Amino acid sequence: MEFDVIAPVGSGLTADPDWMVGLAQHVESCGFGSLVVVEHAVMFAEYASTYPYDASGRVELAADCPVPDPLELLAFIAGSTSTLGLATGVLVLPDHNPVVLAKRIATLDALSGGRFRLCVGMGWMREEVEACGADFDTRGRRADEQIQVMRALWSGDPTSYEGEFFRFEHAVCRPAPGERSIPIHIGGHSKAAARRAGRLGDGLQPLGVAGEDLQALRAEMARAAEDAGRDPAKLELNLGHLVTRIDQGKAERLAEVGATRVVLAMSDAADLDQAKDELSACAERLGF
Repeated sequence: MEFDVIAPVGSGLTADPDWMVGLAQHVESCGFGSLVVVEHAVMFAEYASTYPYDASGRVELAADCPVPDPLELLAFIAGSTSTLGLATGVLVLPDHNPVVLAKRIATLDALSGGRFRLCVGMGWMREEVEACGADFDTRGRRADEQIQVMRALWSGDPTSYEGEFFRFEHAVCRPAPGERSIPIHIGGHSKAAARRAGRLGDGLQPLGVAGEDLQALRAEMARAAEDAGRDPAKLELNLGHLVTRIDQGKAERLAEVGATRVVLAMSDAADLDQAKDELSACAERLGF
C-alpha cells in the first residue's frame, strides 16, 4: 500500500516556493509515495453552492488564500525532486479544455520521468465551473468525454473524436506517455463517481466515506467495470487519514476495507520544521 501526502492548502503555503521545495524534498526523503496538491481556479468571497464535505456546507478556505495552479506547482516540484510521485487531488475537470489539458499533463509526465498521477473531480462549486465557461448541470457527461479525449490523445497517434461536447479529426498530441498509461483516478463520494471510475478510471478516491457507504461505492465501481469489460481487480481505492494519527494498525484496517493507497492530510503548520517533524514521526510509525 502506498502512502501519499497532500500539501496543506488552507494556510496559503503552497504558494511559497521555498516552503514547498522543503516540504516536497522531505516527503521524498521520508519514503512517502507522492505529493498531492489541490485545485481551485478561482474562489469566491460569496457563493451559494453547498460544500458537500462539511456539515456546515461551507469550505474552510478563505477566498483570498493563494491556491497555485496544480500542474504548474507540480512541475516546479518535479525540478527539485527525483523519485517523488506527483499527483492532483483533485483537479476540477470541468474547468479545463481536455485537448489543452492532455498536452499539459503529457508534458509534465514526460519532463518528470513518468511520475504524474491525475485525480479529477467534477467540482462542487457551481460558481467556479461557470466562471470557467462550462455548464454545471452537464459537467458529468462532459467529464466522460474529457477523459476519453485525453486518453485518445495520449496514444501519440493521429486520432479523431466525435462527441456531444468535443470533436476533432486526425489530431496528434506529443509528447505522449507511450506504453505507460497516465493513471486517472476519480475523486468523489457519489455513485456516479464510482461508476465513472469503473467505466473510465484507474481508481476511486472517496475521501471521507467509510463503513457500508464505502463498500457500496466499491461494489458500484466493480459492477461498472465489469459492464464495461474491464477488470475490477485492477482498480485502486484511495482512502484518507491524518499524518499525525495514522499508524501501522490503522493502515492495516484501511487495507482490510480495500484501500490500496492512503492520502494523508497534514496540519496547517506554518513552521516548516514542525511539518517535517510530523512527517518524520509518521514515517517512523508506518515503518518506512
